[in-house]
Amino acid sequence: MSYHPDINDFELAGTEPAGIYISHDGGESWRECPEVASMRDEHGWSLPYSPAAGCVRGFAFHGERGYAAVEVGGVLISDDRGGTWHLAVGNQGDLSYPPAGAIHPDVHSIEVHPSSPDLLYAPTGGGFYRSWDGGKTWSLRYRGYCRAVWVDPSDPEHLVLGIAEGVDYNGRIELSNDGGRTWQPASQGLDVPWRHHMVERFARVGDELLAVLSNGELIVAPLAALEWRYILNEINGVNAITSL
Repeated sequence: MSYHPDINDFELAGTEPAGIYISHDGGESWRECPEVASMRDEHGWSLPYSPAAGCVRGFAFHGERGYAAVEVGGVLISDDRGGTWHLAVGNQGDLSYPPAGAIHPDVHSIEVHPSSPDLLYAPTGGGFYRSWDGGKTWSLRYRGYCRAVWVDPSDPEHLVLGIAEGVDYNGRIELSNDGGRTWQPASQGLDVPWRHHMVERFARVGDELLAVLSNGELIVAPLAALEWRYILNEINGVNAITSL
């Protein structure tokens, strides 16, 4: 579930099997975007645990432009504020060997930087990718398995990435100040690598960064230092956070 940041009362829902639905009345009624289901069937989107299905895992918007992350299918683009969708040009790879310039199709989330609708970041099952041209071409910036990245809205080169060696295996947090060309550990206060979990999603609240872990734990750190601590230990199974 997501909301368009620039349009009042415009809700979006990504589903499994992969589909996109939009609402303009607070969720009282929904309209399906049928082209998404058509692409799902044409390209054979799937999931490891649910063949021939696929899943829309997240959205990002910048003005008229919208993006959606599809597992396993790639990146979708809307040029009319989420009304209709098409595949990004850079969806040309398979799971094993995406060619140079293409993105791994197991896309877990998508971010667009406030400075440009063409500057994209995508954690995938095959690594962390960036695009400078709105998804036409992609650059692999970290090889591994990742589901979440936080991008500094004031500095497109400042990134915090939740990375692992495989699904929930050897999870940790790393930091880049040069757009992903180099990385350094950013897991102070944590006993990493986590053997059986990883970062599921990040959210900024004020001057702190929160991270939901795949085992349902919640951690927080000041953005200035990234010295992490566990919070809300009495709550089990946290799977989402938001800031108001």
